[in-house]
Amino acid sequence: MAHNMPNERLKWLMLFAAVAVFATAISTTNAANPPDADQKGPVFLKEPTNRIDFSNSTGAEIECKSSGNPMPEIIWIRSDGTAVGDVPGLRQISSDGKLVFPPFRAEDYRQEVHAQVYACLARNQFGSIISRDVHVRAVVAQYYDTDVNKAYVIRGNAAVLKCEIPSFVADFVSVVSWHTDQNEDFLPGSEYDGKYLVLPSGELHIREVGPEDGYKSYQCRTKHRLTGETRLSATKGRLVITEPVGSVGPRLTSGDESRIVKVHSERSATLLCPAQAYPVPFFRWYKFIEGTTRKQAVVLNDRVKQVSGTLIIKDAVVEDSGKYLCVVNNSVGGESVETVLTVTAPLSAKIDPPTQTVDFGRPAVFTCQYTGNPIKTVSWMKDGKAIGHSEPVLRIESVKKEDKGMYQCFVRNDQESAEASAELKLGGRFDPPVIRQAFQEETMEPGPSVFLKCVAGGNPTPEISWELDGKKIANNDRYQVGQYVTVNGDVVSYLNITSVHANDGGLYKCIAKSKVGVAEHSAKLNVYGLPYIRQMEKKAIVAGETLMVTCPVAGYPIDSIVWERDNRALPINRKQKVFPNGTLIIENVERNSDQATYTCVAKNQEGYSARGSLEVQVMVLPQIVPFAYEDVINMNDSIDLFCQIQKGDRPIKVHWSFERSPSDYEKMGFDLLQPQMRTNRISSKTSMLSIPSASPAHTGRYTCIASNQAGTTSYGVDLTVNVPPRWILEPTDKAFAQGSDAKVECKADGFPKPQVTWKKAVGDTPGEYKDLKKSDNIRVEEGTLHIDNIQKTNEGYYLCEAINGIGSGLSAVIMVSVQAPPEFTEKLRNQTARRGEPAVLQCEAKGEKPIGILWNMNNMRLDPKNDNRYTIREEILSAGVMSSLSIKRTERSDSALFTCVATNAFGSDDASINMIVQEVPEMPYALKVLDKSGRSVQLSWAQPYDGNSPLNRYIIEFKRSRASWSEIDRVMVPGHTTEAQVQKLSPATTYNIRIVAENAIGTSQSSEAVTIITAEEAPSGKPQNIKVEPVNQTTMRVTWKPPPRSEWNGEILGYYVGYKLSNTNSSYVFETINFITEEGKEHNLELQNLRVYTQYSVVIQAFNKIGAGPLCDEEKQFTAEGTPSQPPSDTACTTLTSQTIRVSWVSPPLESANGVIKTYKVVYASSDEWYDETKRHYKKTASSDTVLHGLKKYTNYTMQVLATTAGGDGVRSVPIHCQTEPDVPEAPTDVKALVMGNAAILVSWRAPAQPNGIITQYTVYSKAEGAETETKTQKVPHYQMSFEATELEKNKPYEFWVTASTTIGEGQQSKSIVAMPSDQVPAKIASFDDTFTATFKEDAKMPCLAVGAPQPEITWKIKGVEFTANDRMRLLPDGSLLIKSVNRQDAGDYSCHAENSIAKDSITHKLIVLAPPQSPHVTLSATTTDTLTVKLKPHEGDTAPLHGYTLHYKPEFGEWETAEVSVESQKQNIEGLLCGSRYQVYATGFNNIGAGEASDILNTRTKGQKPKLPEKPRFIEVSSNSVSLHFKAWKDGGCPMSHFVVESKKRDQIEWNQISNNVKPDNNYVVLDLEPATWYNLRITAHNSAGFTVAEYDFATLTVTGGTLAPLDGGSGHGNVHARIPLPAWMPEWLDLNFMVPLIATVVVVAVGICVVCVALSRRRADDMRGGQKDVYYDVVYNQTMGPGATLDKRRPDLRDELGYIAPPNRKLPPVPGSNYNTCDRIKRGRGGGLRSNHSTWDPRRPNLYEELKAPPVPMHGNHYGHAHAHAGNVECHYRHPGMEDEICPYATFHLLGFREEMDPTKAMNFQTFPHQNGHAGPVGPGHAGTMLPPGHPGHVHSRSGSQSMPRANRYQRKNSQGGQSSIYTPAPEYDDPANCAEEDQYRRYTRVNSQGGSLYSGPGPEYDDPANCAPEEDQYGSQYGGPYGQPYDHYGSRGSMGRRSIGSARNPGTGSPEPPPPPPRNHDMSNSSFNDSKESNEISEAECDRDHGPRGNYGAVKRSPQPKDQRTTEEMRKLIERNEAGTKQLQLQQTNGAGFTAYDTMAV
Repeated sequence: MAHNMPNERLKWLMLFAAVAVFATAISTTNAANPPDADQKGPVFLKEPTNRIDFSNSTGAEIECKSSGNPMPEIIWIRSDGTAVGDVPGLRQISSDGKLVFPPFRAEDYRQEVHAQVYACLARNQFGSIISRDVHVRAVVAQYYDTDVNKAYVIRGNAAVLKCEIPSFVADFVSVVSWHTDQNEDFLPGSEYDGKYLVLPSGELHIREVGPEDGYKSYQCRTKHRLTGETRLSATKGRLVITEPVGSVGPRLTSGDESRIVKVHSERSATLLCPAQAYPVPFFRWYKFIEGTTRKQAVVLNDRVKQVSGTLIIKDAVVEDSGKYLCVVNNSVGGESVETVLTVTAPLSAKIDPPTQTVDFGRPAVFTCQYTGNPIKTVSWMKDGKAIGHSEPVLRIESVKKEDKGMYQCFVRNDQESAEASAELKLGGRFDPPVIRQAFQEETMEPGPSVFLKCVAGGNPTPEISWELDGKKIANNDRYQVGQYVTVNGDVVSYLNITSVHANDGGLYKCIAKSKVGVAEHSAKLNVYGLPYIRQMEKKAIVAGETLMVTCPVAGYPIDSIVWERDNRALPINRKQKVFPNGTLIIENVERNSDQATYTCVAKNQEGYSARGSLEVQVMVLPQIVPFAYEDVINMNDSIDLFCQIQKGDRPIKVHWSFERSPSDYEKMGFDLLQPQMRTNRISSKTSMLSIPSASPAHTGRYTCIASNQAGTTSYGVDLTVNVPPRWILEPTDKAFAQGSDAKVECKADGFPKPQVTWKKAVGDTPGEYKDLKKSDNIRVEEGTLHIDNIQKTNEGYYLCEAINGIGSGLSAVIMVSVQAPPEFTEKLRNQTARRGEPAVLQCEAKGEKPIGILWNMNNMRLDPKNDNRYTIREEILSAGVMSSLSIKRTERSDSALFTCVATNAFGSDDASINMIVQEVPEMPYALKVLDKSGRSVQLSWAQPYDGNSPLNRYIIEFKRSRASWSEIDRVMVPGHTTEAQVQKLSPATTYNIRIVAENAIGTSQSSEAVTIITAEEAPSGKPQNIKVEPVNQTTMRVTWKPPPRSEWNGEILGYYVGYKLSNTNSSYVFETINFITEEGKEHNLELQNLRVYTQYSVVIQAFNKIGAGPLCDEEKQFTAEGTPSQPPSDTACTTLTSQTIRVSWVSPPLESANGVIKTYKVVYASSDEWYDETKRHYKKTASSDTVLHGLKKYTNYTMQVLATTAGGDGVRSVPIHCQTEPDVPEAPTDVKALVMGNAAILVSWRAPAQPNGIITQYTVYSKAEGAETETKTQKVPHYQMSFEATELEKNKPYEFWVTASTTIGEGQQSKSIVAMPSDQVPAKIASFDDTFTATFKEDAKMPCLAVGAPQPEITWKIKGVEFTANDRMRLLPDGSLLIKSVNRQDAGDYSCHAENSIAKDSITHKLIVLAPPQSPHVTLSATTTDTLTVKLKPHEGDTAPLHGYTLHYKPEFGEWETAEVSVESQKQNIEGLLCGSRYQVYATGFNNIGAGEASDILNTRTKGQKPKLPEKPRFIEVSSNSVSLHFKAWKDGGCPMSHFVVESKKRDQIEWNQISNNVKPDNNYVVLDLEPATWYNLRITAHNSAGFTVAEYDFATLTVTGGTLAPLDGGSGHGNVHARIPLPAWMPEWLDLNFMVPLIATVVVVAVGICVVCVALSRRRADDMRGGQKDVYYDVVYNQTMGPGATLDKRRPDLRDELGYIAPPNRKLPPVPGSNYNTCDRIKRGRGGGLRSNHSTWDPRRPNLYEELKAPPVPMHGNHYGHAHAHAGNVECHYRHPGMEDEICPYATFHLLGFREEMDPTKAMNFQTFPHQNGHAGPVGPGHAGTMLPPGHPGHVHSRSGSQSMPRANRYQRKNSQGGQSSIYTPAPEYDDPANCAEEDQYRRYTRVNSQGGSLYSGPGPEYDDPANCAPEEDQYGSQYGGPYGQPYDHYGSRGSMGRRSIGSARNPGTGSPEPPPPPPRNHDMSNSSFNDSKESNEISEAECDRDHGPRGNYGAVKRSPQPKDQRTTEEMRKLIERNEAGTKQLQLQQTNGAGFTAYDTMAV
């Protein structure tokens, strides 16, 4: 057996090694892949919300999702932590973790299910987390009603109606709207200004309640948020409004004076203040400052509103929370209401860090960060269990293994909760022991050896021990325990049992243990054999604990193991438990019942048994009766403590322990003496501790410790001894060096710990003390007084006091003294002095005196005796000594280091002064501008010499160029920089800038100034003094002044004036107004064509070339009230009496009133006098009828009615007529009684002046005189005016009188007349003198009734001449004279003579003939540029009253216009005329007969002339690559300039380039991009309404260096005169073309001219010069043939700036002839155009023009332009001069298609050119001098020129001819022309009809916004009319032809009124030719609209020089040119730079 042992061991060792290697491999693998590298605890992905409300009809699902590794398990729990299960039909947990509540019936509602707080728990092996609380609330659909109750309110107060909602649904039901019984609906909204407001909280707020509100009833509509059901309130609320009786103080309606409002954040909060009062109270809200009783007023803004007393906070935030106070006041009293507002914000939490890994023993900290409001509690949980921590920070001081897991922070309030989780992982040093490999249970036979092995891992490395049945196994001869550590740190332990016995069986256990944990493994080893029980040791256990013992049984198999006590098998009571494996458990052991001997019996199946006994001893611990010491313990008190043992096993040992905590040491201070105490055992159960005299050392914990066999117990009590203060360190007097940090300690102890304070004595003696002021350098820390940097001021007595309330305390007084060595506060300083001035250097030394001071200079002793410039003085100061070194005058050598050395008993110190002798700096130089903008400029300069003193700064001085240097602005710049920016400049301003350097001494001289001009900016100011005033009903005048000059930011070009109807959303219509340069002059604009009596809004903005400035504030104004446009209707008159008429009417329609009708006027007059305005009467009334009084009786009246507004009288109604009632007539005006015989008398009479009706009869009364006879009457018919009274008595006088009668009655009687019959009957005439009025061409009869006997002879005299009968006049038998067909000459006196032998008699009649008036007298009284004033006088011979005049006038080539003039007007103004134009004027008169004869025609003209040339030096300013044109140099000739056309070309080029065709006057213009040192031609065309003037200039640009060019011909000529062309030697001199061409041309032109004059005169007679249409059009056309390479591309984006033109916004203008925008004519235009001479200047003052021509003639190249077909017999133009390529020859007749015949060739008409006038065709090419149409023909030829004329009827309806380059403009109706061209409305639209090759300019018709649209139109005629007509012909105004002149059309200066070309499109997009409309630049401009368009008189006169000396002959001129002696008057030479110009004064025929 023995020899086998080594082999056996070897086998075990080999096996062990193999196991170790395997374990190493396993552990390596594990180390490489740690098992929890990506593992983590649970985290919620989707956490349920706080509240789940649902209806029983809908149910709910609550989702809970989490993540983790491994995937967590989801469990739903209740709030108490118990798990939740399924409740069938009511609650289910789905497989994916959702908590599901299905819909349920109302009767199935269960509170524990449906009204419960749930939570979701997620767990995996790393821990558990619980979700926030989930409040589940199921709502069973219940019927509910809402109510609105009555509200009582005092009138004028605000009322609040509440919608009462039952509490059981209040959480789910909200108010959505309110309704009244009057169909009013009120919804919640943000309109806080209305009467009704639905508050956010649902109430209806009604402000300023009035009686009418009491008649309404109110209902609320609510909505259930879960079911979506809406319903109206069951009851209707009403307002009960009480009328206040007297004054009522504020009283609260709801009773409670305090209320609580909760609202969620971002919702609106409503704070009610339900108070009422009368007078209506004033409400003010305050908010209390948190934590104080102070309050501040609530600030109202967009978010916080107050409606009556209610405060509404929209979008509430947490900061709004707090206590609010509403204060209600009125004149009677006040009241207040407090409201607490809580704004809740959702809770959220977060733990930082969310995961942390901590090593064993290290601390861990979790911080809970939470938000929300309010927060009531914070709590922590670990793995789903509360840990009783309620602070935001959780700190684990020393992490143990059990601390790992999931931690959660919960924040809660009453409504909700929130949680956050974090995971704590254990670090790398924290691996608790793990059994990696272990032995298994084994059954074996006895004999062999057993090898048990355990492998454990962990960090730190564990120790492994072995046990058998609970007893540790120690090594012996049979049991061997060994272990080793593998390379990967695992421990391998083994147990070897040699030759195993049956008794070795049992439970073997291996235990791996380290400081971080324990792991164990146990398994049974069964060895076959008989039962065996190992000996059990006595077991002692303390009473109350649990006994657990396992029977140590060996042997196998064992059938049973039982425990017995006193031979009774256990268990025998409840406390005992016996397990089959032999374990006995007795709980809560007691000595009496459980102390015994217990026997274990083991049996096998064979019945063999074994027994083993265990003695159990139960021990009882001592128990101490608790004790305490209640009294306060002071020093020296005696103390006794008693410790009494209540029970316990004896013997009991009792002893006392005494220990102090760190705080106890603080209490006892520094008393480390051993405390005196003694103990005394009074009895076996009692011990006493006595302290005879308490001291601080007795403070501590006293513990009584009782011990026996069972163990030890203790009980302790803390004693604290109060100790009065006592010194630990008493302060003493101290002395400190000045400047040191002083520290004085003062320490005392005692209990409680004394408070140590320091005080300082007041004054220099101790006695009175005051607290130390806390300052930077004095502080007290723990009783120690610290004085930092102690100074003399800190010297004095100090008191230290220690007080703790025990006793009187301690105090000590000390003296703190400060000892100061000399000290200079400044060790080194610089001192400067100006050279030559005195200087004083001072050293002040502080410290203990005496102090001595010495001076050194550059470290050498300074002795004043050696240099009398130096003087030293000393002065004793309170704190030290001051030493002064004076230098009389500084020198350069004084720039040195001066040192003063101070010494006293305590030390020495020195200080240095660096003396610098300084001067002022030199001036800065090289000042340059680096950059500039509109408001700033960047400068740089070079730093000058600084004068031995650092430059403090530079001062940049700048001023406007016109200001003086005394008015400068400055910018300070630090001295170290040499660049700076000057800001806050004004744009477009010239500044002078200079710079000055400054040091401490002074400032340098100024640098040289630089001049800069800042860039322009858009104006920043608004126009000022804006006034909008109505001018009339359709016009408003806007006046304004420019913005402040400082805000122009450039030159203002003009203004945009926008207007629109007020109160509409339409955009403004803008007008552009040019800037007026006159200083201080107001701008104005009349806005026309506005609506009558309508409010308009007007805005204005200024613009310059950069852009537009800000809009001014909107000005609103009404147009003037108009006059009613319709008359009153239904006018009617009713005769009331003979003198009254009632007139009635109906007011005109409202829309036609055009204002407020103030009164009505009734205009009335008798119908006979109606024509005479002066005889009309007016009556005003406000009513719709009136009665006219005081009328003539029985008279026909004419009446009109009109309405009157503030704008004036409206349209009169149609005249109505009424006749007054008849009345009795007046008396006959005269009576005659003529004797007819001895019994007869003839009575005759004249009718009454006022018959007052139709006379029905006359009554003749006769009465014999003297007798009492009755009066006789005789009725006579009305037509009989005489009565023969017969049967009278001879020689008896009779009295006669007559009355007249009407239907009304008899009138008054006439005068009485007496006559008596007689035989003698003298001749008498019964007729009366009378006036007869006859109408022209009618018959007249004058009566002459005579009596006499014998019969008298009757004769007539007409105007004193005897009448002789003729065809028209004859004598009737009754003596009357009849005149037939009266004429004017018949008027006059007619006398009738009757004669017989007795007597003779005569009467005289006056005949008035009513005829039309004769021609009135018209005289001119005044003229201006646009008005004529004429005087009108009627013809003296007019007899009939004149009713008025008609004034006729027309421009020379326009239509006649008329104006009505009243007869009272002495003078009449004719306005709106063209400047500088001829007019014809005549007048006719009219009366009630008709219109009369016309006056003579008055020929006159308005004032004004064409533009006048400027002097060249004032106009042109040349630089190297540009030329500046100063247009202000031009004179306007009296007619305002409209625009300029600028063209240029190089001198050697033919084609002109148009630079701009719309340069505004009063501006400067720069032509850019010129080449340096180059000769150029410049052509300027200046336009005004009187015509245009052309000037050409030669100039040479400067060289790059600024030099000028020499003249081209070496000084012998100039640019306008070409050099002679050299001829071959064989040609004679006189063949020089410059001589021959003019000679030949002159001869030809003179001949042709004579013919032309003849023809013209003959045709002129045939034309109607006054009334007919002028169909002859004259034109001047320039010839500027445009070469293909000469196109100026205006699409370049920068061209706008180059042209000096900035487009205004929103302006639509038509395109412009003459512009080269990319219009159709440019696209279609070909290369047409012939050669062009450089010589294109003509001086009209020269008598012979051909002398200047030096170029040879150009041969004619066929028919150059399509419209020049010369008919046979016409003059052929076979010669061509340069520039005459496309001339139309004199007397050439042409067919021009398309004029008014719509391109029908059959209707083509002939045009005939005028002959060239004055006998020559001009030097450059005459163009077509004019074109004639057949008289009366309606066609039009359009040739743009200085002037043009057209028939008015269709002045704009010009259509283009094929091939003709004419431009057609037809204004469209929608683009109203402000000039209101009369009669042209039907043509007021721009239309275009184009033809092939033609160029058109169309206005803004809708279809022509894009040039691309032109193509289809242009094609429509192209195929039909091809051939020569299609060749391009460039018309003036387009790019191509700018050079033709009509020489023959020259006329006297000032007589023309040429039309300017229209201005260009102001807003032309370079890439898009969309045209904009404009009121000021329609194609035929508005100014031209009423202008005459034709030639003016004097067609043939050449303008000649006014100075006779200039009128030289042709030969003289030629010689002068050759000799270069021509004066400047002729050639206008500018010899300085070789550039010349000639007046180019072009005249138009």
